[in-house]
Amino acid sequence: MKSETFDIGLGNNDSKTRAEASSDYVMFWEKQAKKLHWFEPWQIPLEWNAPFSRWFVGGKTNASYNALDVQNKEKTAILWEGENGDRRTVSYGQLLSQTKRLANALKSLGIQKGDRVTIYLPMVPELITSILACARIGAIHTVIFSGFSAASIRDRVFDSKSKIIITADGGYRRGNTVKLKEIVDTAIQDLDFVKNVIVLKRADIKITMNKKDLHWGDAVENSPDSCDAERLESSHPLFILYTSGTTGKPKGVLHDTGGYLTHISATFRWAFDIKDSDVYYCTADIGWVTGHSYVAYGPLICGATQVMYEGAPDYPGPARLWEIIQRYKVTILYTTPTALRMFMKFGDSIPNSFDLSSLRLLGTVGEPINPEVWKWYYTTIGKRRCPIIDTWWQTETGGMMISPLPGLETIPLKPGSGSFPIPGVDVAVVDDAGAEVKPNTRGFLIIRKPWPGMLLTLWGDDAKYKEVYWSRYPGFYYTGDYAIRDGDGYLWLLGRADDVLKVAGHRIGTAELESSLVSHHSISEAAVCGVADEIKGEAIIAFLVPKEGVAVTDVLKQEVIEQVRIQIGPIATPQQIYFVSRLPKTRSGKIMRRLLKAMARNEKIGDVSTLEDGAAVSEIQTAFDELKKQLG
Repeated sequence: MKSETFDIGLGNNDSKTRAEASSDYVMFWEKQAKKLHWFEPWQIPLEWNAPFSRWFVGGKTNASYNALDVQNKEKTAILWEGENGDRRTVSYGQLLSQTKRLANALKSLGIQKGDRVTIYLPMVPELITSILACARIGAIHTVIFSGFSAASIRDRVFDSKSKIIITADGGYRRGNTVKLKEIVDTAIQDLDFVKNVIVLKRADIKITMNKKDLHWGDAVENSPDSCDAERLESSHPLFILYTSGTTGKPKGVLHDTGGYLTHISATFRWAFDIKDSDVYYCTADIGWVTGHSYVAYGPLICGATQVMYEGAPDYPGPARLWEIIQRYKVTILYTTPTALRMFMKFGDSIPNSFDLSSLRLLGTVGEPINPEVWKWYYTTIGKRRCPIIDTWWQTETGGMMISPLPGLETIPLKPGSGSFPIPGVDVAVVDDAGAEVKPNTRGFLIIRKPWPGMLLTLWGDDAKYKEVYWSRYPGFYYTGDYAIRDGDGYLWLLGRADDVLKVAGHRIGTAELESSLVSHHSISEAAVCGVADEIKGEAIIAFLVPKEGVAVTDVLKQEVIEQVRIQIGPIATPQQIYFVSRLPKTRSGKIMRRLLKAMARNEKIGDVSTLEDGAAVSEIQTAFDELKKQLG
């Protein structure tokens, strides 16, 4: 693959780190683990009974202790802002005190080491307090994104057998109040194993308090603020995080303590080159793995100050994100390509009207970033002076696996490429038979050696863990993603291997096609899907969101088609193009491509509780109805 490069970095160049990792990856990860606090040292660095790993066997540590007790208590941990304008500043000392109180409250309710606690809260500091309180006493937390429905919550609570749920009366989203407590009440009807529900007063709405319910204030403020951290085995489970469950039962990804903390603390330092003076802002919700690793744990373990925001980043208008950066003098921004494409739609004038000069490093997560979006981020937001880290990883990997690392080394950056694997991680791009493909050839991304952040297993289902991740290429972890390694060794992620259209015998990745579509200067967002075609097998349907002020014409449509034909080939020509004002997205900003597939195939669209705006679905459904009429 050919790409222009950008030579920009922060002046670091630690060649020893990669050399050490290549020489002995286990010893290398031991060195990183020693930067954490351990109550007792480990005896065995890695116990590998493929496909099950245990890192730092015999060592005892605690995530809450590493995040709070060892930090400067006077330093600001969280700069919090609510969509409704509320603001709070929380120091490490205050966070520690509240965490200890909640931990004692949980213990008074009978929670012991190994018990599960479900957390269903908006993005408020008490969410981090809840996570760290569980970790402090060895309870396993399972956070559920506050946009999920009662049915989704019930599935997760039932699978984990959580004894306690921590929630709020409500939360704010786009000017509306989400009635969280009411949703929980519906979810846990007849679930007798749920002993108590702790309710935070957040939105000041009327709620029904049942026998098992406790007010946060009563439970926490009346508890003592002295609570020693449990000395936990390195392999003790820290949390269960459920995947979306769009097909069948959601998978409960189980992560340990010592290996996970080692991985996310090291990658946080390497990727963000974190300084004591930084103000870090990751836009992810803690309900997803990015929020676990690079909001709840990574920044705190590294003693960082971070911005935490409850609400939509474009509400009440598209200036909100840039206002936050200006107000708190954010130095590091970590967000999604989807969010950037949305902001691109509104043009440059809005971000250019704010002082973004505090920014020194930019990052993306969640999906491959289109080169045109990368360049906009670099030029308009970073003013051509901020390195961009395009990170690839998964819920299952725990932390970053592929990324530029400004805190470790300076390398030329290629727009759209995640660059190289992090030190200590061995990845390959292979064909169906497991043989490495030649440079610039698409293949499947696999991981060939265990790494500290890897999942222990799937909660209660070792057999499925083996089948999903380790059966396709025995001995190697199958990521389920397509990738290309170019002639310089840079990795290019092409999206999920199952997000593929089969047109006249050709396999075309949706990510590759969507990237081509948004590279047109008039298009800000794109989503594609396939519909049945008697001749080709599948025909390509594209939904495009034009930038603000762009006139939709036949000329524009033809330009987009010609661009795809040139960049990918005539076989990738969309049969139909629809211009829409918005795409169906989750509240975390990801395009819900499965809805497009379901509508195209006349299938049930399933759970849409995380859908941000139902009007987007209605608009696209109208387009499909028109298509069906045309096809007879």
